[in-house]
Amino acid sequence: MKLYISLGIALVILILDLFTKFWIESTMEFGQRIPVTSFFNLVLTYNAGAAFSFLSEQSGWQRWFLSGVAAIASILIVYLLNKHKDEKLFCLSLSLILGGAIGNLYDRITLGHVVDFLDFYVGDYHWPAFNIADSAIMIGAALLIIESFRQKEDDEKKNK
Repeated sequence: MKLYISLGIALVILILDLFTKFWIESTMEFGQRIPVTSFFNLVLTYNAGAAFSFLSEQSGWQRWFLSGVAAIASILIVYLLNKHKDEKLFCLSLSLILGGAIGNLYDRITLGHVVDFLDFYVGDYHWPAFNIADSAIMIGAALLIIESFRQKEDDEKKNK
């Protein structure tokens, strides 16, 4: 996959993420919950930590630590996209992760927290709220796992 296509995919994810976060923040108040279905709400919440609010209760150092990790990961991803441009699924995976990482990095740098608003639940059990960036990162990671199994099967076939 050409680098500009990979970066274009990441840009689409970034734009969708920033647009939806802006829309939610401009239409909802913090903590407000809007039921959409029997298993999904829109809710405006903030996460100063990482996934599942990991480190969110810290004194503030995590903002810059997580921003640094995201920035370094983004640079590494662009390098890997350029190096492995013939591996389409790998590049798609990394493009999704890159778009999500930059979306959450933008929030951390400009707001000091990440805006989350997608709230899925079963009964009284709610998963931690998340956003488009988180979704793209999760899908990208799942595709990387699928790609690793696919690559392993291809290697085993070559060795036979």
